Amino acid sequence: MFRFSSIKDYHAALTADTTTCTQAVKYYLDQIAAQAHLNAFLEVFSEEALAQAAALDAARKAGKSLGKLHGVVIGIKDVLNYKGHKATAASKILENYTAVYTATAIQKLLDQDAIIIGRQNCDEFAMGSSNENSAYGPVKNGLDPTKVPGGSSGGSAVSVQANLCMISIGSDTGGSVRQPADFCGVVGLKPSYGRISRYGLIAYASSFDQIGIFSKTIEDAALVLEMMAGEDNFDSTVSSSAVPSYSNEIEVQASPQKVAYFKETLFHPGLDPEIKTKIENYLKDLQHKGYIVEAIDFSLLSYLVPTYYVLTTAEASSNLSRFDGIKFGHRTKENIEDLTDLYKKSRTEGFGEEVQRRILLGTFVLSAGYFDAYFTKAQQVRQKLVDLTNAVFSKYDIIVSPTVPSTAFTLGANNHTPTEMFLADIYTVYANLVGIPAISIPLFTHSNGMPFGLQVMSASFNETNMLSFSKQQMLDKAD
Repeated sequence: MFRFSSIKDYHAALTADTTTCTQAVKYYLDQIAAQAHLNAFLEVFSEEALAQAAALDAARKAGKSLGKLHGVVIGIKDVLNYKGHKATAASKILENYTAVYTATAIQKLLDQDAIIIGRQNCDEFAMGSSNENSAYGPVKNGLDPTKVPGGSSGGSAVSVQANLCMISIGSDTGGSVRQPADFCGVVGLKPSYGRISRYGLIAYASSFDQIGIFSKTIEDAALVLEMMAGEDNFDSTVSSSAVPSYSNEIEVQASPQKVAYFKETLFHPGLDPEIKTKIENYLKDLQHKGYIVEAIDFSLLSYLVPTYYVLTTAEASSNLSRFDGIKFGHRTKENIEDLTDLYKKSRTEGFGEEVQRRILLGTFVLSAGYFDAYFTKAQQVRQKLVDLTNAVFSKYDIIVSPTVPSTAFTLGANNHTPTEMFLADIYTVYANLVGIPAISIPLFTHSNGMPFGLQVMSASFNETNMLSFSKQQMLDKAD
């Protein structure tokens, strides 16, 4: 039977002729069908994936040069455009939309011989922390189907967790890769803002959004990041700096480093006591191994979530105004009186409750009477956070924290109060506010049987350091 442990081992098996790309795709198609109850995939590109696999097998046997992601089976979150395929953002307003171009990040994967097996379920327009906001039903956690997988990239996380594909590509606006990675016990990487082109990513909040990666190993995440990163003429916000050879550079074992943690993160009243204890013990263990580990004050912790939601909802209000039932997307079939009535009815029918809530909140904070009181103040807090971050990384190499305050919660448990759901993001939104890279690595298991991770952050565009540190922690865990 086909088994996958890492891209490196998979490629070795292909070279040794002990497996084929076709066998790999057939295995994952069977797995997706067998675990359809998890609702991780919205659409599976069965025939197309099999055809790609057969072509790659033929090219390999013919001795042609192979891409670095040759035959790697990848699922993509339903917010990424892939020409000729639907891209709905898990929303009724885009239920009949077919992409007319391919996102730069996806094209770079295809250029390296990756196989895209399907598009994955998510919270509508990437707004949510549980993957219960999809117009196509919630995704369920593969370890316990009564639990949420996290959001918004829940389908992508579960797909890697439940062996439905090798790698998933998601998006992270405030933790939408790291939080579901934590709940599902997999690796979830959000690069620096601007490290990967956002061209072809359906926007939620443009100054926060970043394409991210789910994998089982740090090495696989590093390789996929290396392939997707780099400048792009279609995205003016992407960095033009050279892309390091992440997959090679993290092979060098990092020497013990200076590690900081924000004292307030471990003493927050919302943090699960067992998570607190295990991370405290982990930090003590780091010190015993020779790392310098120090607590630093972070008085702005309570401002993170309010600042994040003021700014992201303001950007969402602007970005989602384009979905009006005129140019494309859902248009009401009810009788209408005028253009304004058409907008109202189309958007009311097309957008789900959570998306409507965020659009309304964003419109409010941008309104004339409240702009300075909310939006301007939030921008000022964001700048203070950037200044604080620069000061921290002038002294330390790494910041660590819990990824999420709790393990995966029961489906429906937090739906009655939106603020309870928002607080699930308290540790993850920081990296998006300041644009630094962050990763959740699956180091721990709770007594309730569910996994939880450690969040690791480094200075902007220093993914190499973050990945090296994370790899060492994963190796230490395996020992």
